[in-house]
Amino acid sequence: MVYSCQKYNLYLLPPCSCIPLKSKSISTIFNCQQNPNEKQQQQQQQPILRKHNSKSTSFLLHHLSNKHDSSQQQLIPKPSDLQDSMPHKEKVQLLELSLVRKRTPQFPGSIYAQSPSDPDVGSSLPPLRTLFQSTTSHIDDDDEIIMRAIEIRRKVTEEVFKEAMMRKGKFGITYTTNLISRLQGFIDFIMIEAANMKKLPEYSHSTFNLRAKTVIENSQVVPLIRWLKHNSVSYPRIAKLILMSKGKLESIRNRSEWLKSIHVRGDYLGVALVNAGENILQRSNEELDEIVEYLESNGVRKDWMGFVMSRCPQLLSYSLEEVKNRVQFYLDMGLNQKDFGTMVFDYPKVLGYLTMEEMKQKVNYLKEFGLQTVDVGRLLAFKPELMACSIDEQWKPLVKYLYYHGITRDGMRRMLTLKPMVFCIDLEMTIVPKVRFFQDMGVRDDAIGSMLVKFPTLLTYSLYKKIRPVIIFLMTKGGVSERDIGKVVAMGPELLGCSITDKLEVNVKYFLSLGIRLRQLGEMIANFPMLLRYNIDVLRPKYSFLRRTMVRPLEDIIEFPRFFSYSLDGRIIPRHKVLVENQINIKLRYMLACSDEEFNKLVKDLIRKRQRFQSAGMTEDTTHPQHVITKHQIQ
Repeated sequence: MVYSCQKYNLYLLPPCSCIPLKSKSISTIFNCQQNPNEKQQQQQQQPILRKHNSKSTSFLLHHLSNKHDSSQQQLIPKPSDLQDSMPHKEKVQLLELSLVRKRTPQFPGSIYAQSPSDPDVGSSLPPLRTLFQSTTSHIDDDDEIIMRAIEIRRKVTEEVFKEAMMRKGKFGITYTTNLISRLQGFIDFIMIEAANMKKLPEYSHSTFNLRAKTVIENSQVVPLIRWLKHNSVSYPRIAKLILMSKGKLESIRNRSEWLKSIHVRGDYLGVALVNAGENILQRSNEELDEIVEYLESNGVRKDWMGFVMSRCPQLLSYSLEEVKNRVQFYLDMGLNQKDFGTMVFDYPKVLGYLTMEEMKQKVNYLKEFGLQTVDVGRLLAFKPELMACSIDEQWKPLVKYLYYHGITRDGMRRMLTLKPMVFCIDLEMTIVPKVRFFQDMGVRDDAIGSMLVKFPTLLTYSLYKKIRPVIIFLMTKGGVSERDIGKVVAMGPELLGCSITDKLEVNVKYFLSLGIRLRQLGEMIANFPMLLRYNIDVLRPKYSFLRRTMVRPLEDIIEFPRFFSYSLDGRIIPRHKVLVENQINIKLRYMLACSDEEFNKLVKDLIRKRQRFQSAGMTEDTTHPQHVITKHQIQ
């Protein structure tokens, strides 16, 4: 494309022209149609002007166009026609460069050459007012430009802070970037303080970067971050602490030192500072010492204090009066100082996690099971985790479910007293699957309630790690049939809590070693499931006495396995002596499964019947009365 000017016979060559612009003069370009003599004469009279780029050409044409009439002006291209408009992204970059003190060196000959040694590095940049001239139509007010400038200044502050972290603190780039990304509020604080320093005479002519670096050094934030990281505080918690301090960073170190003095260690140091609330950094050490001394006077040992404050740092945010009210709430339920201190150590949140209103509501709900205030106090001392349970989400659905299975209020009170953990576990995820499993095993619905009341600990066992393995063992190695397994579980739910290797397997091997067959052992377990819960040291003397002293056959214990449940010295031996003295021999069931009065009456009846038979002249041997006395006669 060639631009022409008829009056001056000018022709503008396109940028792709083969004429080297640097080697040709401007007059040569515009007078390419003149005679050679005229060209030579003109070159002698005028200095040679060099064309550097299309920009200078466009300005020349614009200057020449002012000397001609308007009819020819439209033939001369404008500077905007020859030069592409600056992209918006490049304008933003130029604005950022104007706000940065130290910039990346550029190659020689760059349009915007910059060097750190320049007295005014902004002199080589275009004026800021020219950057957004093409976009002023898209900006309704100055707020957008101000927000852009603030955002750029914030990025500059982040770079200054990052440089201080990496050079002074020796932090890695990843750790520094992650931490700074969470410190936007503190970055703004540095930016504002650096701007305020401009009012000081000594910093009136200093750059923003120098002032920002001064603010960072004076705050001692980098050594503080290094110290917190050394004390196992994670960078998210470090960021929260710095934001909580509101510029008073020395309070973080002071409070951390105080927590370490009461034995708060490790990662819990950051947890205690963050979860204690914002006012912990504003409180004095004297106020916190009063709280610690009061807890020590009520049973919380000094070496427990670090553990308590680590698990319940909310106590540090309460006033001394509030702490006294909470402690007195539990002492009024009959807890002594020892029980109170143990309760707080076992579950520190029982003291500071809930509001006073929530604590009163839960205590009143527990009283609805028929418990007195003192009973509730003992219950909470034994299982303080109850205070963390929700009434509407946990307790009420559980009570409704237990009532559906026939458990009365007295039964629930027994469950709550024996195993309060039942009221802390999840109903849908833990209790319901176990009850359904027992139903599938053959336990009747009316027996489930009594089974749970009898042994509520069963609901706290793992279904797949504890209950199912015991059931499989009883059916495979214990000889219990599928028909009797439900009966075994209903009669002896305690059996599901025994260890297979340490208890069940040892007992099964012992009974099999006596000559009892596996099927017979299964029937014995079905009749008396507790048989497998006794220690071998208890079983062996009783079996030895049965076989050697009483001279009883093995079938007697197969028929009556409950024989092993009675005391050898308290019941078996004394009653055996009575039978031997009176020359009476009866089955083990009638010998042991009765009270002392019933046993004495039975012996007298047998002696009276024997004497009556003897007086009648009967010659039949009476040394074995079971041959002549039937079971119906004994009853």
